[in-house]
Amino acid sequence: MQKVLAFHEVAQVLDEIELEDAKKRLLHEHLSSNQTASFESYPESLLCSFDWYDVNSPSVDTHRILIYLDRDDFFIFCKEQDIKDKMQKPMEHENESNEQMLHHFLFILLARDMDRIDDHEDLIIEAENAALSGYHHGYMSKILEYRKEILRLKRYYTQLQMICDGLIDNENGLISEDGLVHFNILHNRVDRCHAAVLNLQDHVTQMREAYQAQIDIEQNELMKIFTLITALFLPLTLMVGWYGMNFTHMPELGSSWGYPVFIIVSGTVSVALLLYFKKKRWF
Repeated sequence: MQKVLAFHEVAQVLDEIELEDAKKRLLHEHLSSNQTASFESYPESLLCSFDWYDVNSPSVDTHRILIYLDRDDFFIFCKEQDIKDKMQKPMEHENESNEQMLHHFLFILLARDMDRIDDHEDLIIEAENAALSGYHHGYMSKILEYRKEILRLKRYYTQLQMICDGLIDNENGLISEDGLVHFNILHNRVDRCHAAVLNLQDHVTQMREAYQAQIDIEQNELMKIFTLITALFLPLTLMVGWYGMNFTHMPELGSSWGYPVFIIVSGTVSVALLLYFKKKRWF
Protein backbone atom coordinates (compact mmCIF):
# COMPACT_ATOMS: atom_id res chain seq x y z
CA MET A 1 0.00 0.00 0.00
CA GLN A 2 1.24 3.49 -0.89
CA LYS A 3 -0.39 6.51 0.72
CA VAL A 4 0.16 10.14 1.67
CA LEU A 5 -1.50 10.91 4.99
CA ALA A 6 -1.95 13.91 7.23
CA PHE A 7 -0.88 13.47 10.85
CA HIS A 8 -4.44 13.81 12.12
CA GLU A 9 -5.51 10.94 9.84
CA VAL A 10 -2.98 8.47 11.20
CA ALA A 11 -5.08 6.91 13.96
CA GLN A 12 -8.10 6.09 11.80
CA VAL A 13 -6.08 5.02 8.76
CA LEU A 14 -3.78 2.66 10.67
CA ASP A 15 -6.85 0.85 11.96
CA GLU A 16 -8.07 0.32 8.40
CA ILE A 17 -4.89 -1.01 6.80
CA GLU A 18 -3.32 -4.39 7.31
CA LEU A 19 -0.24 -3.57 9.30
CA GLU A 20 1.34 -5.52 12.13
CA ASP A 21 0.68 -4.23 15.63
CA ALA A 22 4.40 -3.79 16.27
CA LYS A 23 4.74 -1.60 13.17
CA LYS A 24 1.65 0.42 14.10
CA ARG A 25 3.07 0.99 17.57
CA LEU A 26 6.36 2.02 16.03
CA LEU A 27 4.64 4.58 13.83
CA HIS A 28 2.62 5.98 16.72
CA GLU A 29 5.73 6.33 18.87
CA HIS A 30 7.67 8.06 16.13
CA LEU A 31 4.83 10.43 15.27
CA SER A 32 4.22 11.38 18.88
CA SER A 33 7.91 12.00 19.58
CA ASN A 34 8.01 15.02 17.21
CA GLN A 35 11.53 13.97 16.36
CA THR A 36 12.96 15.50 13.20
CA ALA A 37 16.05 14.79 11.12
CA SER A 38 16.15 11.12 12.05
CA PHE A 39 16.70 7.82 10.28
CA GLU A 40 15.74 4.61 12.03
CA SER A 41 16.47 1.22 10.45
CA TYR A 42 14.59 -1.85 11.73
CA PRO A 43 14.83 -5.51 10.62
CA GLU A 44 11.81 -5.30 8.32
CA SER A 45 11.21 -1.57 7.93
CA LEU A 46 12.70 1.89 8.12
CA LEU A 47 11.48 5.23 9.39
CA CYS A 48 12.90 8.63 8.54
CA SER A 49 11.74 12.14 9.17
CA PHE A 50 12.93 15.60 8.17
CA ASP A 51 11.78 19.20 8.04
CA TRP A 52 10.74 19.74 4.46
CA TYR A 53 11.56 23.19 3.13
CA ASP A 54 9.98 24.39 -0.11
CA VAL A 55 12.94 26.20 -1.65
CA ASN A 56 10.62 27.83 -4.19
CA SER A 57 8.64 29.50 -1.39
CA PRO A 58 11.15 30.98 1.09
CA SER A 59 8.39 32.77 3.00
CA VAL A 60 6.75 29.46 3.94
CA ASP A 61 7.87 27.75 7.12
CA THR A 62 9.33 24.25 7.23
CA HIS A 63 7.03 21.24 7.63
CA ARG A 64 7.76 17.92 9.22
CA ILE A 65 7.63 14.93 6.88
CA LEU A 66 7.68 11.32 8.13
CA ILE A 67 8.37 8.41 5.77
CA TYR A 68 7.65 4.76 6.55
CA LEU A 69 8.88 1.97 4.28
CA ASP A 70 8.74 -1.82 4.42
CA ARG A 71 8.42 -4.54 1.79
CA ASP A 72 4.65 -4.13 1.53
CA ASP A 73 3.85 -0.54 2.47
CA PHE A 74 5.09 2.97 1.83
CA PHE A 75 3.57 5.89 3.76
CA ILE A 76 4.32 9.60 3.80
CA PHE A 77 2.93 11.58 6.73
CA CYS A 78 2.49 15.36 6.59
CA LYS A 79 1.22 17.84 9.14
CA GLU A 80 -0.87 20.19 6.99
CA GLN A 81 -3.48 19.39 4.36
CA ASP A 82 -1.96 21.69 1.74
CA ILE A 83 1.41 20.01 2.22
CA LYS A 84 -0.32 16.65 1.84
CA ASP A 85 -1.68 17.79 -1.51
CA LYS A 86 1.81 18.77 -2.65
CA MET A 87 3.28 15.47 -1.47
CA GLN A 88 0.54 13.58 -3.30
CA LYS A 89 1.83 14.62 -6.74
CA PRO A 90 5.04 12.55 -6.62
CA MET A 91 2.91 9.55 -5.55
CA GLU A 92 0.71 9.55 -8.66
CA HIS A 93 2.94 7.09 -10.54
CA GLU A 94 1.49 3.61 -10.73
CA ASN A 95 3.14 0.20 -10.87
CA GLU A 96 6.22 1.33 -8.98
CA SER A 97 7.73 -0.59 -6.11
CA ASN A 98 8.03 0.99 -2.68
CA GLU A 99 11.72 1.75 -3.08
CA GLN A 100 11.09 3.20 -6.55
CA MET A 101 8.32 5.35 -5.11
CA LEU A 102 10.63 6.58 -2.35
CA HIS A 103 13.33 7.40 -4.87
CA HIS A 104 10.83 9.16 -7.12
CA PHE A 105 9.46 11.12 -4.17
CA LEU A 106 12.90 12.37 -3.08
CA PHE A 107 13.89 13.03 -6.69
CA ILE A 108 10.84 15.25 -7.21
CA LEU A 109 11.64 17.18 -4.02
CA LEU A 110 15.11 17.97 -5.39
CA ALA A 111 14.09 18.49 -9.02
CA ARG A 112 14.55 22.28 -9.20
CA ASP A 113 16.60 22.92 -6.10
CA MET A 114 19.84 23.64 -7.94
CA ASP A 115 18.05 26.19 -10.14
CA ARG A 116 16.78 27.91 -7.02
CA ILE A 117 20.27 27.93 -5.51
CA ASP A 118 21.57 29.50 -8.73
CA ASP A 119 18.87 32.17 -8.40
CA HIS A 120 20.10 32.91 -4.89
CA GLU A 121 23.63 33.24 -6.22
CA ASP A 122 22.48 35.70 -8.90
CA LEU A 123 20.69 37.81 -6.28
CA ILE A 124 23.77 37.83 -4.06
CA ILE A 125 26.05 38.86 -6.94
CA GLU A 126 23.60 41.58 -7.97
CA ALA A 127 23.49 42.98 -4.44
CA GLU A 128 27.29 42.84 -4.25
CA ASN A 129 27.68 44.73 -7.54
CA ALA A 130 25.20 47.36 -6.36
CA ALA A 131 27.21 47.83 -3.17
CA LEU A 132 30.46 48.17 -5.11
CA SER A 133 28.87 50.88 -7.24
CA GLY A 134 28.12 52.86 -4.10
CA TYR A 135 24.49 51.93 -3.42
CA HIS A 136 24.45 50.75 0.20
CA HIS A 137 20.79 51.26 1.09
CA GLY A 138 19.52 48.21 2.98
CA TYR A 139 22.68 46.26 2.15
CA MET A 140 23.25 44.88 5.64
CA SER A 141 19.61 43.81 5.95
CA LYS A 142 19.97 41.97 2.63
CA ILE A 143 23.06 40.19 3.91
CA LEU A 144 21.20 39.08 7.03
CA GLU A 145 18.28 37.91 4.89
CA TYR A 146 20.60 35.89 2.67
CA ARG A 147 22.33 34.36 5.68
CA LYS A 148 19.01 33.28 7.17
CA GLU A 149 17.90 31.69 3.90
CA ILE A 150 21.23 29.90 3.42
CA LEU A 151 21.15 28.51 6.96
CA ARG A 152 17.69 27.07 6.28
CA LEU A 153 18.92 25.48 3.06
CA LYS A 154 22.01 24.13 4.76
CA ARG A 155 19.96 22.55 7.54
CA TYR A 156 17.55 21.08 4.99
CA TYR A 157 20.21 19.43 2.84
CA THR A 158 22.07 18.16 5.89
CA GLN A 159 18.91 16.26 6.86
CA LEU A 160 18.56 14.81 3.37
CA GLN A 161 22.21 13.77 3.41
CA MET A 162 21.60 11.84 6.60
CA ILE A 163 18.58 10.07 5.06
CA CYS A 164 20.50 9.19 1.89
CA ASP A 165 23.39 7.87 4.00
CA GLY A 166 20.98 5.59 5.85
CA LEU A 167 19.38 4.36 2.63
CA ILE A 168 22.74 3.59 1.05
CA ASP A 169 23.94 1.74 4.17
CA ASN A 170 20.87 -0.53 3.66
CA GLU A 171 21.33 -2.35 6.97
CA ASN A 172 18.09 -4.31 6.69
CA GLY A 173 18.40 -5.12 2.97
CA LEU A 174 15.14 -3.40 1.99
CA ILE A 175 16.81 -1.65 -0.94
CA SER A 176 17.76 -3.70 -3.99
CA GLU A 177 21.10 -3.42 -5.81
CA ASP A 178 19.51 -1.38 -8.59
CA GLY A 179 17.85 0.80 -5.99
CA LEU A 180 21.17 1.48 -4.30
CA VAL A 181 22.57 2.73 -7.60
CA HIS A 182 19.70 5.20 -7.95
CA PHE A 183 19.94 6.32 -4.33
CA ASN A 184 23.68 6.88 -4.81
CA ILE A 185 22.89 9.20 -7.71
CA LEU A 186 20.32 10.96 -5.52
CA HIS A 187 22.88 11.26 -2.73
CA ASN A 188 25.30 12.91 -5.16
CA ARG A 189 22.64 15.44 -6.09
CA VAL A 190 22.02 16.26 -2.44
CA ASP A 191 25.77 16.61 -1.92
CA ARG A 192 26.02 19.03 -4.84
CA CYS A 193 23.16 21.11 -3.46
CA HIS A 194 24.77 21.11 -0.01
CA ALA A 195 28.17 22.09 -1.45
CA ALA A 196 26.56 24.90 -3.47
CA VAL A 197 24.86 26.21 -0.33
CA LEU A 198 28.17 26.14 1.55
CA ASN A 199 29.74 28.15 -1.28
CA LEU A 200 26.92 30.67 -0.99
CA GLN A 201 27.49 30.84 2.76
CA ASP A 202 31.17 31.63 2.20
CA HIS A 203 30.20 34.22 -0.41
CA VAL A 204 27.79 35.97 1.94
CA THR A 205 30.41 35.93 4.70
CA GLN A 206 32.88 37.56 2.32
CA MET A 207 30.21 40.10 1.34
CA ARG A 208 29.74 41.05 4.99
CA GLU A 209 33.47 41.34 5.57
CA ALA A 210 33.93 43.38 2.38
CA TYR A 211 31.04 45.64 3.36
CA GLN A 212 32.50 46.17 6.82
CA ALA A 213 35.89 46.88 5.26
CA GLN A 214 34.26 49.41 2.92
CA ILE A 215 32.58 51.12 5.85
CA ASP A 216 35.91 51.23 7.69
CA ILE A 217 37.60 52.75 4.64
CA GLU A 218 34.89 55.40 4.35
CA GLN A 219 35.20 56.19 8.05
CA ASN A 220 38.96 56.41 7.71
CA GLU A 221 38.58 58.81 4.79
CA LEU A 222 36.22 60.94 6.84
CA MET A 223 38.59 60.96 9.80
CA LYS A 224 41.41 61.85 7.40
CA ILE A 225 39.50 64.92 6.23
CA PHE A 226 38.79 65.99 9.81
CA THR A 227 42.46 65.48 10.69
CA LEU A 228 43.62 67.61 7.74
CA ILE A 229 41.15 70.37 8.66
CA THR A 230 42.37 70.27 12.25
CA ALA A 231 46.02 70.40 11.12
CA LEU A 232 45.21 73.27 8.76
CA PHE A 233 43.59 75.45 11.40
CA LEU A 234 45.91 74.58 14.26
CA PRO A 235 48.58 77.23 13.33
CA LEU A 236 45.84 79.79 12.74
CA THR A 237 44.34 78.99 16.14
CA LEU A 238 47.78 79.47 17.69
CA MET A 239 48.19 82.85 15.97
CA VAL A 240 44.73 84.01 17.01
CA GLY A 241 45.40 82.92 20.59
CA TRP A 242 48.76 84.63 20.56
CA TYR A 243 47.44 87.96 19.35
CA GLY A 244 44.41 87.70 21.57
CA MET A 245 46.58 88.27 24.65
CA ASN A 246 45.91 91.64 26.28
CA PHE A 247 49.48 92.83 26.82
CA THR A 248 50.07 96.56 26.68
CA HIS A 249 53.37 96.53 24.81
CA MET A 250 52.57 94.59 21.64
CA PRO A 251 53.98 96.56 18.67
CA GLU A 252 51.54 95.17 16.13
CA LEU A 253 48.54 96.47 18.08
CA GLY A 254 49.43 100.06 17.36
CA SER A 255 50.36 99.55 13.69
CA SER A 256 47.87 100.44 10.96
CA TRP A 257 49.23 97.51 8.91
CA GLY A 258 48.87 94.99 11.73
CA TYR A 259 45.48 93.64 10.69
CA PRO A 260 46.22 93.30 6.93
CA VAL A 261 49.58 91.72 7.68
CA PHE A 262 47.91 89.20 10.00
CA ILE A 263 45.42 88.26 7.27
CA ILE A 264 48.20 87.86 4.70
CA VAL A 265 50.30 85.73 7.05
CA SER A 266 47.28 83.55 7.89
CA GLY A 267 46.50 83.04 4.20
CA THR A 268 50.13 82.26 3.43
CA VAL A 269 50.29 79.66 6.22
CA SER A 270 47.05 78.03 5.00
CA VAL A 271 48.24 77.85 1.38
CA ALA A 272 51.62 76.52 2.42
CA LEU A 273 50.02 73.77 4.50
CA LEU A 274 47.65 72.83 1.67
CA LEU A 275 50.57 72.56 -0.77
CA TYR A 276 52.48 70.45 1.73
CA PHE A 277 49.52 68.10 2.25
CA LYS A 278 49.09 67.83 -1.52
CA LYS A 279 52.77 67.01 -2.00
CA LYS A 280 52.51 64.25 0.61
CA ARG A 281 49.33 63.00 -1.12
CA TRP A 282 47.33 63.16 2.07
CA PHE A 283 44.27 64.20 0.06
